[in-house]
Amino acid sequence: MKHRTFLEYRRYRYLKVATLLALISIFVYAGYTFPVGRYGGTAVGYVLGTISALLVVWLMWLGVQKRRYKANVSGIQGWLSAHVYIGGALIVVATLHAGFQVGWNIHTLAYVLMLIVIFSGFFGVFAYLRFPALMTANMGEETLDSLVQKIADLDREIRRTAMSMSDEINAVAMESIKNTRIGGGVFAQFLHRPSNCPTKRAAIFLERIGKTLKGDQQKQNRDLYSLMLRKEKWVDRARADVRFKALLDLWLYLHVPVSFALLAALAAHIISVFFYW
Repeated sequence: MKHRTFLEYRRYRYLKVATLLALISIFVYAGYTFPVGRYGGTAVGYVLGTISALLVVWLMWLGVQKRRYKANVSGIQGWLSAHVYIGGALIVVATLHAGFQVGWNIHTLAYVLMLIVIFSGFFGVFAYLRFPALMTANMGEETLDSLVQKIADLDREIRRTAMSMSDEINAVAMESIKNTRIGGGVFAQFLHRPSNCPTKRAAIFLERIGKTLKGDQQKQNRDLYSLMLRKEKWVDRARADVRFKALLDLWLYLHVPVSFALLAALAAHIISVFFYW
């Protein structure tokens, strides 16, 4: 049986609902005669604005409700499907409510925040549909902890091999052991292959200097170079795993705080319309 994602929930139930909502909004907007121009303060603007505000509150309520569906796969799939498709329809409804009018004011701020929330949510959908498969392909049966442990074991082998070699080669090997980092700060987590990686530099150096060595020194260098290449491969895999996890979390760091900022801006938008216009 083909696996169905939450986007296909109940034969695209919420895609149909969202499409119908968007089409009705477009027909109402197109069929309305605007007496003094198209903007949110007209009768149809108020109707579409009310629908938009209710949708924002409802979508945020769905975000809270998600916690109640942890043990119910069908429930959480329905929540996700509705959240994505109705959120997409909200772009159409809110844009028509504004009558395509923007300016430097609280109304446009609310609109922009809404777009940031929705598009960050779209990225979240992409991330959760795409990245888990990539993470599995990258790590296989390994975990990040087990891979880090293997790298540590390999470092000990690199240290033993480099101890009997020249000071220059030993220094390069020690640099790789001491200064190779996996993860770290926010920016570092998104770098899969940083150009200044000590392990990468060590591998390049060993390959270059190996061409100048002879006999046992060349054999030792070749063994160390093989170990360094293996470490570089494992470090790349570990960094890729950290990067995928960081990307999975990134949209939430934007989506959730901006959602609450949107709620505040929406309240300010409504108050300013009804009390100051």
